[in-house]
Amino acid sequence: MARLALRGIVRDYGTLRVIHGIDLDVAEGEFVVFVGPSGCGKSTLLRMIAGLDKPTGGDIEIDGIRVNDRSAAERGLAMVFQSYALYPHMTVRQNLAFGLENQRMPRAEIDRRIADAARMLQIEHLLARKPGQLSGGQRQRVAIGRTVTREPGIFLFDEPLSNLDAELRVQMRVELSQLHKRLRATMIYVTHDQTEAMTMADRIVVLRAGRLEQAGSPLALYNHPANRFVAGFIGSPRMNFLPATVSPNGVRVDGLDELALERFAVAQGAAVSLGVRPEHFEFVDAGGLPGTVDLVEHMGGESYVYVTLANGERITVRRPGQTGLVGGSNVRAAVLQGQAHLFHTSEGEAAVARL
Repeated sequence: MARLALRGIVRDYGTLRVIHGIDLDVAEGEFVVFVGPSGCGKSTLLRMIAGLDKPTGGDIEIDGIRVNDRSAAERGLAMVFQSYALYPHMTVRQNLAFGLENQRMPRAEIDRRIADAARMLQIEHLLARKPGQLSGGQRQRVAIGRTVTREPGIFLFDEPLSNLDAELRVQMRVELSQLHKRLRATMIYVTHDQTEAMTMADRIVVLRAGRLEQAGSPLALYNHPANRFVAGFIGSPRMNFLPATVSPNGVRVDGLDELALERFAVAQGAAVSLGVRPEHFEFVDAGGLPGTVDLVEHMGGESYVYVTLANGERITVRRPGQTGLVGGSNVRAAVLQGQAHLFHTSEGEAAVARL
């Protein structure tokens, strides 16, 4: 295990700055997930940690030692890529052994490491096969096994599950989480899939346009987003946002009635964005926000109700179990007490309150 520190990391490509002064500490044994939309800089940041790219400014420290000028091979890290990057003419055993043989490691140690990794990843029965004889999930296990045999200080994962189908992605998320617990290893994982981040991470780092927007535990980011971007990115379906104005007793959604919410320290008349997660709306007989059901998605254990409000804004409401609502139904949506968020419409859309 190793600890990692990023100090003011900057990356420029000519006159274009793509990473803007990232500061981050990753503790020994921590599973940290970098998440954000395409182009936010998460893979660029991972490549700089790995030594495949150099920062324009700032320092990368591993166990307190500056490694900016050390090659990838000298950093004691191992990386799993989106593509499996297996040698097709080699067996699984040969793929696992290749890097260790290049280090001139004794054969007995190589055999021990392969045996340990194969047992841990349940690929012992695949050691004599070649990659072309494996399923996508099996090939990804072999790619992970290749990093396990190196016994690195930090594991780096660059969207390793994006080539798998939905069922295999769920299975591999569980297996990677279990692997982390068994190894107690430091892991940094890059994905654009916030579901992967929520289910796997000890801590999520949300990036946007090369800047760190917020870092914290999955539930901390879900319950207390620092700004509207984080609130909208973390959670599926995404948070609903409605333009509103602070009123004497709560907020008035533009074009609709006032919602009575708890008092908060925002000036009356201020323009805000009201954020409500789909599960924090309920349908009521009186009050609330009037609207018409556009579509109901029945998932069996839960239902998603898509509603157009009387002012033209659209919201998604998640309901437990099954519902008798159909398209065209008139409804009124109220916000559960204590479950609304307010965001400035200026000042970088920073969060101002959770109500």
